[in-house]
Amino acid sequence: MWQTILSFVPTPLHPAIVHMPIALTLLVPMFAAGALIAIRRGARPLVAWSIPVALLALLLGSGWAAQETGEQDEDVAEQVVGDAVLHAHEEAAERFMFATGAVLLLAGVGLLGGRPGQIGRGVATAGTVVLLGMGYQVGHSGGAIAYAESGGVALNPGLRGVGGATTGALLSQSPRSEPRDDKRDDR
Repeated sequence: MWQTILSFVPTPLHPAIVHMPIALTLLVPMFAAGALIAIRRGARPLVAWSIPVALLALLLGSGWAAQETGEQDEDVAEQVVGDAVLHAHEEAAERFMFATGAVLLLAGVGLLGGRPGQIGRGVATAGTVVLLGMGYQVGHSGGAIAYAESGGVALNPGLRGVGGATTGALLSQSPRSEPRDDKRDDR
């Protein structure tokens, strides 16, 4: 039974896990702005603002999971893309996690009533936009590891022996992708 369940877990796990923080990084600013609008229209601040706070907490948790799985896959990816590219991605992820924690704390202040809560909500909403930019940097550097620097091999080290194959040819070997012409040069 456990083998069947574990067969659904992707290997490596990190590229699958990162989709949750990516999605949340895109959604949190919209929910924060929506909560501010709802509060302006008469919604109770504690109720309306609890949604962005919960999403920020989920972002921090899923970011932590992505960071942990990235550290587990680090040795394999480092063999393919080298230390400098991997280090840049890791540093961007650490800055993102620190900033997410700070914005979550500010958002927590937004749960208070009166002027402190109002300031906390406004600053936290601006912080979610900053997180959007920082999340882009993390994702962009991760994409460089997964595709640009390694031709897709970092995602599947078993493909390393495919001499001179381009990213398109490597991806064409994926069982989920459409058939592609392996003779095409994607450079």
